[in-house]
Amino acid sequence: MAIWTRTPDLEQLAKASANTAVSYMGIEYTEIGDDYVTGRIPVDERTVQPFGILHGGSSVLLAETLGSMAANCCLKDPGTVAVGLEINANHIRPVTKGWVYGTARPVHIGNATQVWEIRMENEEGKTTCISRLTMAVTRRP
Repeated sequence: MAIWTRTPDLEQLAKASANTAVSYMGIEYTEIGDDYVTGRIPVDERTVQPFGILHGGSSVLLAETLGSMAANCCLKDPGTVAVGLEINANHIRPVTKGWVYGTARPVHIGNATQVWEIRMENEEGKTTCISRLTMAVTRRP
């Protein structure tokens, strides 16, 4: 059974992300399932740290992007918005080229908070980072 209260659409997610850190870093949304959103980030001059590996902050940007967009498609009250409250990331394996793919899945979808797990892997399917994102659900300004 799908978790969405507002069905996410790849084109709408990309449009909402235009001219933001998401688009400037090259993040692309790639798939939406009944309980997940996936996307990818390139490993290039925009996203690496000085040693030539994917910057941890780039992984966190991908994680928060996927989790946040997914969270806002699960809101029960249309007068609310989900905003990031806390995020952590465990960087497992370095990546020096190609793409890193992330998948956001819910751990908890509540009226006041949501918790999302975002798993990232390289093009070979090896885990590169695991992140947990807590979202606060609040009234729209």
